[in-house]
Amino acid sequence: MAERIHFLTPEGREKLEKELEHLRMVRRPQVAGNLKAAVEGGDLSENSGYEESKREQAFLEGRIREIETVLNNAQIVEGNGAHGTVVIGARVTICEGSGDAETYQIVGRTEADPLAGRISNESPLGRALLGRRVGDSVQVHTPGGLSEFQVLDIE
Repeated sequence: MAERIHFLTPEGREKLEKELEHLRMVRRPQVAGNLKAAVEGGDLSENSGYEESKREQAFLEGRIREIETVLNNAQIVEGNGAHGTVVIGARVTICEGSGDAETYQIVGRTEADPLAGRISNESPLGRALLGRRVGDSVQVHTPGGLSEFQVLDIE
Protein backbone atom coordinates (compact mmCIF):
# COMPACT_ATOMS: atom_id res chain seq x y z
CA MET A 1 0.00 0.00 0.00
CA ALA A 2 1.39 3.39 -1.00
CA GLU A 3 2.03 5.86 1.78
CA ARG A 4 0.20 9.16 1.75
CA ILE A 5 2.14 12.21 0.54
CA HIS A 6 3.03 14.70 3.27
CA PHE A 7 3.34 18.27 2.03
CA LEU A 8 6.10 20.11 3.90
CA THR A 9 7.62 23.55 3.62
CA PRO A 10 11.44 23.63 3.69
CA GLU A 11 11.19 24.98 7.25
CA GLY A 12 8.86 22.15 8.24
CA ARG A 13 11.24 19.55 6.84
CA GLU A 14 14.17 21.11 8.69
CA LYS A 15 12.21 21.15 11.96
CA LEU A 16 11.30 17.46 11.61
CA GLU A 17 14.88 16.52 10.69
CA LYS A 18 16.16 18.30 13.82
CA GLU A 19 13.54 16.62 16.00
CA LEU A 20 14.44 13.22 14.54
CA GLU A 21 18.14 13.77 15.19
CA HIS A 22 17.41 14.84 18.78
CA LEU A 23 15.22 11.79 19.38
CA ARG A 24 17.83 9.42 17.96
CA MET A 25 20.96 10.98 19.43
CA VAL A 26 19.74 12.35 22.78
CA ARG A 27 16.40 10.91 23.86
CA ARG A 28 16.98 7.30 22.74
CA PRO A 29 20.16 6.91 24.85
CA GLN A 30 18.43 8.60 27.81
CA VAL A 31 15.46 6.26 27.61
CA ALA A 32 17.74 3.25 27.22
CA GLY A 33 19.63 4.35 30.34
CA ASN A 34 16.37 4.74 32.27
CA LEU A 35 15.26 1.30 31.15
CA LYS A 36 18.58 -0.27 32.12
CA ALA A 37 18.41 1.35 35.57
CA ALA A 38 14.85 0.10 36.02
CA VAL A 39 15.84 -3.46 35.06
CA GLU A 40 18.69 -3.34 37.55
CA GLY A 41 16.12 -2.29 40.16
CA GLY A 42 15.01 -5.86 40.71
CA ASP A 43 11.59 -7.53 40.45
CA LEU A 44 10.10 -6.33 37.16
CA SER A 45 6.58 -7.50 37.99
CA GLU A 46 6.15 -4.75 40.58
CA ASN A 47 8.60 -2.19 39.21
CA SER A 48 6.67 0.93 38.15
CA GLY A 49 9.90 2.54 36.90
CA TYR A 50 10.34 -0.35 34.49
CA GLU A 51 6.75 -0.05 33.20
CA GLU A 52 7.11 3.71 32.76
CA SER A 53 10.44 3.27 30.96
CA LYS A 54 8.90 0.70 28.60
CA ARG A 55 5.99 3.10 27.82
CA GLU A 56 8.42 5.94 27.24
CA GLN A 57 10.52 3.76 24.94
CA ALA A 58 7.44 2.68 22.95
CA PHE A 59 6.29 6.29 22.57
CA LEU A 60 9.77 7.41 21.51
CA GLU A 61 10.17 4.66 18.92
CA GLY A 62 6.68 5.36 17.60
CA ARG A 63 7.49 9.06 17.16
CA ILE A 64 10.77 8.21 15.41
CA ARG A 65 8.90 5.93 12.97
CA GLU A 66 6.23 8.57 12.42
CA ILE A 67 8.79 11.27 11.55
CA GLU A 68 10.71 8.86 9.29
CA THR A 69 7.49 8.03 7.44
CA VAL A 70 6.62 11.70 6.98
CA LEU A 71 10.12 12.54 5.72
CA ASN A 72 10.25 9.52 3.41
CA ASN A 73 6.91 10.50 1.87
CA ALA A 74 7.40 14.26 1.89
CA GLN A 75 6.82 16.54 -1.03
CA ILE A 76 8.55 19.83 -0.37
CA VAL A 77 6.48 22.87 -1.35
CA GLU A 78 7.83 26.34 -1.77
CA GLY A 79 4.60 27.92 -2.90
CA ASN A 80 4.82 31.66 -2.84
CA GLY A 81 1.75 32.62 -4.81
CA ALA A 82 3.97 33.90 -7.62
CA HIS A 83 1.37 32.84 -10.17
CA GLY A 84 -1.32 34.80 -8.39
CA THR A 85 -3.15 31.78 -7.01
CA VAL A 86 -3.28 30.21 -3.59
CA VAL A 87 -1.08 27.11 -3.47
CA ILE A 88 0.34 25.03 -0.63
CA GLY A 89 3.10 27.07 0.97
CA ALA A 90 1.58 30.44 0.05
CA ARG A 91 0.59 33.06 2.58
CA VAL A 92 -2.91 34.36 1.97
CA THR A 93 -4.59 37.34 3.57
CA ILE A 94 -8.35 37.00 3.93
CA CYS A 95 -11.19 38.91 5.48
CA GLU A 96 -14.55 37.65 6.70
CA GLY A 97 -17.24 40.20 6.01
CA SER A 98 -16.27 43.54 7.51
CA GLY A 99 -13.92 41.91 10.03
CA ASP A 100 -10.19 42.37 10.36
CA ALA A 101 -7.83 40.90 7.78
CA GLU A 102 -5.99 37.75 8.82
CA THR A 103 -3.01 36.11 7.14
CA TYR A 104 -2.52 32.36 7.01
CA GLN A 105 0.05 30.12 5.42
CA ILE A 106 -1.41 27.10 3.67
CA VAL A 107 0.61 24.04 4.74
CA GLY A 108 0.27 20.26 4.78
CA ARG A 109 -1.48 18.60 7.71
CA THR A 110 1.84 17.77 9.39
CA GLU A 111 2.70 21.45 9.89
CA ALA A 112 -0.79 22.79 10.60
CA ASP A 113 -1.01 25.08 13.62
CA PRO A 114 -3.99 27.46 13.29
CA LEU A 115 -3.01 29.48 16.37
CA ALA A 116 0.32 30.21 14.66
CA GLY A 117 -1.40 31.15 11.38
CA ARG A 118 -0.66 27.87 9.57
CA ILE A 119 -3.73 26.07 8.24
CA SER A 120 -3.85 22.69 6.55
CA ASN A 121 -4.64 22.37 2.88
CA GLU A 122 -7.09 19.65 4.03
CA SER A 123 -9.02 21.93 6.40
CA PRO A 124 -12.30 23.33 5.10
CA LEU A 125 -10.85 26.85 4.77
CA GLY A 126 -7.52 25.68 3.34
CA ARG A 127 -9.26 23.45 0.79
CA ALA A 128 -11.61 26.30 -0.23
CA LEU A 129 -8.73 28.76 -0.70
CA LEU A 130 -6.57 26.55 -2.94
CA GLY A 131 -6.53 27.83 -6.51
CA ARG A 132 -8.22 31.14 -5.64
CA ARG A 133 -6.98 34.56 -6.72
CA VAL A 134 -6.98 38.02 -5.12
CA GLY A 135 -10.53 39.32 -5.11
CA ASP A 136 -12.15 35.87 -5.06
CA SER A 137 -14.68 34.99 -2.38
CA VAL A 138 -15.02 31.55 -0.83
CA GLN A 139 -17.78 30.08 1.26
CA VAL A 140 -16.83 27.67 4.00
CA HIS A 141 -19.01 25.55 6.25
CA THR A 142 -17.88 26.19 9.80
CA PRO A 143 -19.28 24.98 13.13
CA GLY A 144 -21.03 28.35 13.36
CA GLY A 145 -22.63 28.01 9.92
CA LEU A 146 -21.70 29.19 6.45
CA SER A 147 -18.97 31.86 6.38
CA GLU A 148 -17.74 33.88 3.41
CA PHE A 149 -14.13 35.03 3.08
CA GLN A 150 -12.59 37.47 0.60
CA VAL A 151 -9.02 36.86 -0.66
CA LEU A 152 -7.13 40.15 -0.19
CA ASP A 153 -3.51 39.21 -0.90
CA ILE A 154 -1.35 36.21 -1.84
CA GLU A 155 2.39 35.98 -1.13
